[in-house]
Formats: sequence, structure tokens, C-alpha cells
Amino acid sequence: MSKLSYFFFCFAMLFSSVVVGQKKTLFTKSTSEKIVIDGRFTEASWANADIATDFIMIEPNNGKPIAQEKRTEVKIIYDNSAVYIAATLYDDEPDKILKEFTLRDDFSVADHFGVLINGYNDGQQEFRFFVSAAGVQQDGMYTEAYGEDFSWDAIWDSHVEITHFGWTVEMRIPYAALRFPSEKKQTWGLNFYREIRRDRQQYSWSLLDRKIENESVQAGVLEGIENIETPTRLFLIPYASQYLYANTSQKTFGEFRGGMDIKYGINDAFTLDAILIPDFGQTKFDNVELNLTAFEQQFAENRPFFTEGTDLFNKGDLLYSRRIGETPDNLTVADNETVIDLPSTIKLINALKVSGRTKSGLGIGVLNAVSEKTSVHIKNNDTNTTRLETLSPLTNYNVFVLDQRFRKNSSVSLVNTNVTRNGEFRDANVSALVWDLNTKKNTYNVSGNIKYSYVNNHFDLEDKKGISAYLNFGETSGKFRHSFGGVYASDDFDNNDLGINFQTHYHGLYFNSSYRILKPNSVFNTFFANLNNYTEFDNRTGRIQSGYSRLNFNTTDKKNDYFGFGATISPLKVYDFYEPRSFNEEKFVMIPDNYNAYVYFSSNYNRKWAIDINPFVTKFNEKGRINYGFVFSPRYRFSDRLALIYNFTFNRQNNNIGWIAFDENDNTIFARRNRITYTNTLQGKYSINNKMNFNLNVRHYWSFVTNHDILTLQDDGGFTENTTYTENRNSNLNLWNLDLTYSWWFAPGSQVSVLYRNNSFLFSRDFSRQFESNLRDAVNNENLNHVFSISVRYFIDYNSVKNSRFYNSFTKPKTRERF
Repeated sequence: MSKLSYFFFCFAMLFSSVVVGQKKTLFTKSTSEKIVIDGRFTEASWANADIATDFIMIEPNNGKPIAQEKRTEVKIIYDNSAVYIAATLYDDEPDKILKEFTLRDDFSVADHFGVLINGYNDGQQEFRFFVSAAGVQQDGMYTEAYGEDFSWDAIWDSHVEITHFGWTVEMRIPYAALRFPSEKKQTWGLNFYREIRRDRQQYSWSLLDRKIENESVQAGVLEGIENIETPTRLFLIPYASQYLYANTSQKTFGEFRGGMDIKYGINDAFTLDAILIPDFGQTKFDNVELNLTAFEQQFAENRPFFTEGTDLFNKGDLLYSRRIGETPDNLTVADNETVIDLPSTIKLINALKVSGRTKSGLGIGVLNAVSEKTSVHIKNNDTNTTRLETLSPLTNYNVFVLDQRFRKNSSVSLVNTNVTRNGEFRDANVSALVWDLNTKKNTYNVSGNIKYSYVNNHFDLEDKKGISAYLNFGETSGKFRHSFGGVYASDDFDNNDLGINFQTHYHGLYFNSSYRILKPNSVFNTFFANLNNYTEFDNRTGRIQSGYSRLNFNTTDKKNDYFGFGATISPLKVYDFYEPRSFNEEKFVMIPDNYNAYVYFSSNYNRKWAIDINPFVTKFNEKGRINYGFVFSPRYRFSDRLALIYNFTFNRQNNNIGWIAFDENDNTIFARRNRITYTNTLQGKYSINNKMNFNLNVRHYWSFVTNHDILTLQDDGGFTENTTYTENRNSNLNLWNLDLTYSWWFAPGSQVSVLYRNNSFLFSRDFSRQFESNLRDAVNNENLNHVFSISVRYFIDYNSVKNSRFYNSFTKPKTRERF
């Protein structure tokens, strides 16, 4: 190479790196045309719009420009009601574009295009809108702390067209789906996303440098939106549902439910969401398990109101929304009494949330819900009489958040949760100060919180006051990243009225290190390794409660198959203060040193046949004490419309030791036991098109425990053999759930859903250990509960009604007739 050629080569490389590192800017223009969302861009306004192009790979080869034959060109225009996006996605092999039909928010096996909008351009939060090559919509919010959250659903319009040169996307995103300050001249953070699924390649318009953890700060800029007069944001979503219930123990009966969701834009930044007479009867069933631990089982939130747009309310992790409407377990009944009408949930009277952000970056959020007073009948089995007992009083749940963002990458928040119960019942209040601070170049982070809880008890119970704290220092950029910090919780910290917290009276220290490759090498497309070290102590005694080192690797090879491996070593005996269930956790049980290992393999889902395999084992330094099992999950995609996923999980615990009871002398009784668990699930879907779907979810869960040695816990955490306790404390939990659903989005925001559900719940102390007999019992119609329901939700935009002829005929003043 000549000196002149070498000079020009170096100059070109330097120029391209400077261009890549700069913030890209796209200018938009207003339009007065009616834009038809058909994916064809025939309106004159598109011809003069600026073009965003020169996409850059996110992964696997971070920073590589997109190939010319797969170039992407995007335009944006706007009017007073919405922004419009037109994307042309070139592909030299359009017949290979993957386009599987799925439910909304399921990316699955398809090419995708997305637009990422931050109305405040503060590097903190993005509203993300994606559409697949099959026309399926996905939308969610992104924050650095929580990543992508697709529980949020907006109402917007899109259309795709597969062409001879690739495919096109046209989108209409109304201002109601966004948040931005009330300014005459808007400056928004903006990025575009493209995934070419067959190559497992992801691209963005503004480079997302994988050396930097925060994606939102790397967005480009949208300029040109000026003097918009946004319409009133008032949406009404009435619903009507009909349920039919049946089982062999009672006559089939029906129930009608009706109510309404209201969404009102207080201004362009703040929104009120309210539900009147909520209906959550069609939410997904919970994956209940046989829980032998000292702690309750935690379930995912499936109710849309409590999952949509709740990023503000999750600050500080004080909110476990399943508490709202949860059936309490505080009833005390005698041995000869039975609760005869215990409800599965407590009905909500209403719920609302107000959230938004000022132009100075101050986020304000209020969530409030009220549940009704609920009483149950308790029957005396000896006298055959009943009494009425209050299970849950009228209860108000409230969350209040102030979140100040600054410097486009940092925030400080104040959070308060409050539960007030009518009458002589427990009330609770928890407050937290939360911070997330990053250096200007997003290379280092200091985050943490401090929480204070106050529980106002009644009768002879003392009030409780406690604190909890967390502090983290971390490096957040580069191939190597490190973090260290500590946690603390006092004896009386208690946020369980509206949150969830398993442990108190402890402090812990940790150190983490990780390594990743940023570009593919000759073996791997991606490679990530992580080392975690954690040690935890009881505040009162100084005894170690937990101590381990964990190393794990996650990789994808050149065929985009995924491999994972992990090992955990707990080299010291530790002391569990929770398993004995003693008063104030004064007793403890010793847990021997142990090690754990697992392997995970997941083949590339692009193939019609794919499989996930995950064997695992934990060995304790105690004779015969071992846990082992595996997950086996094949899947087959028959077509873009039909797919099935089967999952089988087996888990066995030999010589596990755990609490079973207290005897008549208040001794703490443990058992050495064996436990075996089988879980079979089947998921299937058939999509008629991108708005009509049939979905099948089946789960059979069977777990049984046999106690073979009865033990008495000693003060030193060890055991002595107990030969006097003879009560049968074996356990057998046999569960069946089946959901078959049909969903049709017949208009934006409007849906018809049909559900058939059957389920059984069987628990026993005496049982057969044959899988076949337990499965037969689970699906026996004598044990099944059946539900059939139809629900219709209809989206009403106030502006559409206001501009209709019907509305105007009643609201316009009438002129007096002349004679």
C-alpha cells in the first residue's frame, strides 16, 4: 500500500469512527395530509421527509455497518395527533424473511423493526414500539434499572408489507402513547431498531455500544416537532364478561361482570388510569408448587392494571402488587372448626394510578386501590353451628413516588407505601430513599437505598419499627466489569403489607466480576462470564447465614446455539434462622457445606425443531444428601401459524432435612425426607392472523414427600433422633391446570376473548406413588373445576366520539326555524 493510500485509509477509518461516535439527528416535518397506515407511503408528505439510514450492528459484531443490500431507511412526519413512521427494510432474499405469527408482545421467530422514543431526551426511559414482519405488535418501556418491560401496552397502529425488495413498515403512534414536556419546541431522544432473525443480527440507527450498559443515553435526537396542539387524552374502555362455573359438587351457575377502565391525560406528561369494578377472571393461572420452606411462594403479577406502566412504582422494590386483593392467612380457628367459604381473592372496589414527569425531570406517581370488607363463615364441627368472622376489613393501599432525574443518567427517588385497614386491624407504612448515580461517561455507578418501616399493631401487640439498607459501587463499561457492596436489615424491618421480604436481622457483603466479548471471535458469537461472591451474617449472634462463590458462563456459538455452565461452592457450614419457625427466629438449624453445578443447552429457535436441556445437581457434605434433576423441553414450529412447546422437569431431593411440626411439648420437629417432583407443561398456539390467536396452556404438577427419620432440633442447630412423634406429615400435591383461549383484537384497543379453563387441586397425607394414578386423579372429572367465559372490551376515544355526527347532532346549538 502506498503512503498516499495508507493516509486516505487512516483518514477514512478516523472519519467513520468519529461519525459513529457522534449523536445522530433526524429532522421531521409536519403534515396536514390524512396518512393511511397501509405500508405503502403514497402520501406526498413522505416524499419530502428526511431519511434516517446507516444502521450499525448491535450484536453479534458490535459497531459493524449494515450491508448495502440490507440497508434500512426510516422517515418521520407528524401532525397534531400523532407521529408517523415509514421504514423501508431492504433484503436481497425476501423469501427468507422470517415472519411467525404470535400473540402480542411475543417476538418469537420473526424479523422486527422498532422505534425507541424518549420524549424528555434525558437518557433515562424509552417507550419502545416494535412490529414483526408478520405484523404482530410489541411495545414496552425501557429503563436502565429494569431493562425492557413488555407488560405495558399502548394503543397504536401499524401495517407491514412484504415486497420484492424486502419489507416495509408504517406506524402511527399517537401522542397519548408517549410522554413529553409541554414545550412549543420538542427535542426527543430517538433510535430505530432492526432484527434480521435468520442471521440473529440486531441493528440500530444510533450505535448502541455494548461497552456501555445504559442503552437510552446512546440514542440519537429527533428535532422539528413544534407548536403541536395535542387533543384531549380521554379514553374509555368498558367491558362485559359472562362466566359459567361447573363441578360435580354443585350446580352449574353463571356470573355477569361489567365495568370500565378510564385513561385520562391530565396534560402531555401526566396520565390518570382508573379501573371501576375490576375483572381479573381471565388472567393466567399461577404455577403453584408444594412449598415446604419457611417463606411464602412468590407469584408473578398477571393483572394488566398492576403491570402496565409501573416503573415508577417499582422504585426501591417496595411494591409486591399481589398483596392487593390477596386473601390473608390471619384467621385463627380451633381444631374442631372449619372455614367453609374461604375466597381465593378479596374483591377490589376500584383502583387508580396517576403518573408522569415534569419538564425539569421530576417524576410523580400515585397508585391507590381499595378492597372490600370480606367475612367468612366458620363451622364448629362438634355443635354444627357457624360464626361469622372478618377475614379482611375495608382496606386502602397507597403508593407515592417522587423521582428526580438529572444529568441524563442519574436519579434520586423518595417512595412511600401505606396500608390502612378499617377498624382494629394492623396498619403499615414504609418509606425509602433510593439513588442511582452514574458518572458522566457512564463508566461507574453508585446505587442504593435506605428504607424505614413502621407497623401499627393493635391489642397487646407492640408496634414495629425497622430499617433496611443497600449500597452498591460498580464499574459499568468495558469488557471487564466489577461491583461490590453490602446489605443490611434490622430485626423489625417489615414491608410485607404491600411488599415482600423474606429475611431480617442480617447483614451481607458481596463482590462481583464479569467479562464479555464485544465482537465475535473464531469460536463464539457471544461470550459472558460472571463471578459472584456473597457472605451473610446474623446481626444478633454473628453466625454466618450464607456464604458462596458462584461462577457461570453463557455463550452462543457460530450457529447461534446457546450454551451455559455454572458452579456454586458453599465451603462453610451456615446457620438458617428461618426454617425452625421459632419465635423471633431465635432457633437455628445448621446446613452443611455443599456445591452445585448445572449445564444448559438451547438450540437455535430459528430451526423448526429446537430443544432446551438443563441438568443440575447439588451435593451436601452429609451422607446420602443430594439434590439432582433436569429440564427437557423440545419445541416444533409446524408453520408460521402453528407451534408446540413441551417441557418436562424432574427434581429429586434425597435425605433433605426440613421442619414439619411442633409437638405438644413445643419441641421443634424436623424430618429427614425424600422429595420427588414431576412437572409437565404443554404450550401450543395457532394464529389465524396477527390479530386472531388460539392458545393452549396445560400444566400437570406432582410433588410428594416421604419422611423416613423424625428428628428433634437442638439448641446448637443439630438433631437428636425422635421416636415418639408418630403423626403422618408426608405430603402429596397433585395439580392440574388447562387454559384454552381465543383472542381477537377486532379494533385498536378492543378485544374479544374466550376462555375455557379446568383445574384441580389435590393434597393428601396418604397417597400412591404411581405417576399414572396421580395423573388420573388430577384429570378425573370428579375433581375438576370448569370455567367458561367470554369477555368483550371496547376502546372509545373521546375525540372520535366528539367529532362524530351523532355527538354533534346533540351538542351543536339548533337554529330557530323561520315562518
